[in-house]
Amino acid sequence: MELLEREAVPRPMLAKVNSAALQGVESYRIRVEVNLGSGLPAFSVVGLAEGAVREGRERVWAAIQNSGLRIPPRKITVNLAPADVRKEGSAFDLPLAIGLLAGSGEVPLQSVEGKAFVGELGLDGRLRPVRGALSIAEACRRGGLDTLVLPAENALEAAVVAGLEVVGASTLLEVMGHLKGTCPLSP
Repeated sequence: MELLEREAVPRPMLAKVNSAALQGVESYRIRVEVNLGSGLPAFSVVGLAEGAVREGRERVWAAIQNSGLRIPPRKITVNLAPADVRKEGSAFDLPLAIGLLAGSGEVPLQSVEGKAFVGELGLDGRLRPVRGALSIAEACRRGGLDTLVLPAENALEAAVVAGLEVVGASTLLEVMGHLKGTCPLSP
C-alpha cells in the first residue's frame, strides 16, 4: 500500500487588534480578533455586528486590493469582542484591515500591540473621519493603550487627551508603513 502525500494545510493565523466604539456619548474598548483559517475562502464577521460593520468587510477587501496588497484566499472569521455589545458604524474598517494584514504576515504582529485603530476606509484605501474621536481616545487611554491610530482629520480632536500618542494617517498604506517602520508617521 502506497502512502499518499497530503497537501500541507495552511496553519491558522490569529491577529488581535484593539479598537474602540461609541455607545451614545460614551466609548468603550473593542478587541478585533481576526482568524485566517483553512477551508473554503469565506469572510464572516461575528460579535453583534450591525449593518455598516458587516458591510465593512466589502470596503476592507476592496481597500486592501486597491492599495496593491494581497490577502491569501482563506476562511476569514472576525470576532468583535465583547460579543454581547452591539457594534455600529464604519469605524471598524481600519482595525479589521490591520488585523487581516497582521494575520497574513504583511504587518508584524508585535507592531500592533499597545495600539488602537479606528477609521472608515474608502474603496481606494483612503481613511475617512469618524465620529467621537475625543471619546474614543479617552477610552483608549483608560484602557492602558499607548497609541491611537486614526484618520488625519480626527487627530487634533483626539490629541486633546493627555497620556496617549495620537497618530493621524490619510491612507491604509501610510498606516502599514508606520507599523512596518519604513515610513513612520509623526504624532
